[in-house]
Amino acid sequence: MSSNRRSKNITEGVARAPNRSMYYGMGYTEGDFGKPMIGVANGHSTITPCNSGLQKLADAAVAALKDAGANPQIFGTPTISDGMAMGTEGMKYSLVSREVIADCVETCVGGQWMDGVLVIGGCDKNMPGGMMGMLRANVPAIYVYGGTILPGRYKGQDLNIVSVFEAVGQFTAGKMSEEDFCEIERRAIPGSGSCGGMYTANTMSSSFEALGMSLPYASTMANVEEPILEHTKAAARALVQAVKMDLKPRDIVTKEAIENAVAVIMATGGSTNAVLHFLAIAHAAGVEWSIDDFERVRRKTPVLCDLKPSGKHLAIDLHRAGGIPALMKVMLEAGLLHGDCMTITGKTVAENLAEIPPLRADQDVIRPVSNPVYAEGHLAILKGNLSPEGCVAKITGLKNPVITGPARVFDDEQSALSAIMAKQIVAGDVMVLRYLGPKGGPGMPEMLAPTGALIGQGLGESVGLITDGRFSGGTWGMVVGHVAPEAYAGGVIALVQEGDSITIDAHQLLLQLNVPDEELARRRAAWRQPAPRYTRGVLAKFAKSAASASLGAVLDGD
Repeated sequence: MSSNRRSKNITEGVARAPNRSMYYGMGYTEGDFGKPMIGVANGHSTITPCNSGLQKLADAAVAALKDAGANPQIFGTPTISDGMAMGTEGMKYSLVSREVIADCVETCVGGQWMDGVLVIGGCDKNMPGGMMGMLRANVPAIYVYGGTILPGRYKGQDLNIVSVFEAVGQFTAGKMSEEDFCEIERRAIPGSGSCGGMYTANTMSSSFEALGMSLPYASTMANVEEPILEHTKAAARALVQAVKMDLKPRDIVTKEAIENAVAVIMATGGSTNAVLHFLAIAHAAGVEWSIDDFERVRRKTPVLCDLKPSGKHLAIDLHRAGGIPALMKVMLEAGLLHGDCMTITGKTVAENLAEIPPLRADQDVIRPVSNPVYAEGHLAILKGNLSPEGCVAKITGLKNPVITGPARVFDDEQSALSAIMAKQIVAGDVMVLRYLGPKGGPGMPEMLAPTGALIGQGLGESVGLITDGRFSGGTWGMVVGHVAPEAYAGGVIALVQEGDSITIDAHQLLLQLNVPDEELARRRAAWRQPAPRYTRGVLAKFAKSAASASLGAVLDGD
């Protein structure tokens, strides 16, 4: 076991006696000072179902750490419920919370000089925030995901949070009765756990398993099912072993490991948010990784899992079909993964997968490479005069990811949603939602309410939507997000006028404003940066410090 850094300092002289006294006050005994001090970053809260089931996991981790001869030290991390904040001013705090969580983990681990840390989280930003904090602190660490939610049911159909957003559009379009709408609202979320499709939370948890920072099978378990407790205990024991081995996050999170994680994101049809978050994770790890690397991986990675939002299955179905290990086994055998990457188990990816059985014939969630859902990945990086730094298009589920149409311009989400609900948006339009980027939002809010309403009205494939904000992991359709440079920074998206012709062409990886350069130059000369929406507090600090979305919207960039 590696020596406890705090214990070594304490025993170097009587000047450290007050430090020991503080621990005696918490019930420590003399023998405890030779044990590793392990942080348990507990994301439990009753803010959201995603996190309301985490305390039992924290309790299981604490018990297992004690049994393994370590001293658990619990501290809290906050969360913002993306699902609850969606469509409100509160959504602007979501991406900000990623940075706050990362700061919490780094601050507690560094300030208390912990020997290792086990991070437990549920809602979307818990994952990247926790991982960024672990990588900054760079002591042995493991991520424990709080688990997915089980589906709700109504009239023989599985329900999830996106069912509610799409029901809004169906109801307003006259395609759904009020009774059905209210029943879907009541039944969609049956208990604790994170949103059930391959949305952002399950995308990030799956990618962390592929990254090697969570145990096999960790990413798709249900929060309310009993096996997750034993799995959490196993994670605690694995962390203590990693402390003995001095196996640190930056030993695991290499460029090849990130490529594995991104390949699994592509194969599962994961969230657009993964692009933003893995740019930030790579930055925290000190790994060279650019937005163009996502396109490189996309082109060689097929979509192998038929999962919501564009497919038919939920994360729990993936788990019951063999989980991420079954998928990774298929990918490794096809040469789509780096098998020699180290993982938190102390074994390589290939060693972890050696005993995983082949795909079962009685499941249709994971497909063989010979019969993919799509031949190439679904998160395309588009460029053009509207987004020279790149933007992200989610192209799964679309018959033809190409549209050229007139711009319908909105400087906020609420007016855009109102236009959809009033049926002012018609097939062929290209909606432009701007001043919603990292600085302009601020906080780069998600646009699930407008996209859900479009799909509910049957316009998901016939109306384009581009934004310098983000999309929920539950979004699909002709949508393009993370447009950079953003409008607030003077990006070309700020110069778009009502009726301008815009082309979205995922085949050519193009996002183009069809306006002559001379006219754009005239508009740029007349453009003035708006006043900041916030001048005090955390949103103001984020707006001042945030990098471009093409760099992960990190706050500690160069």
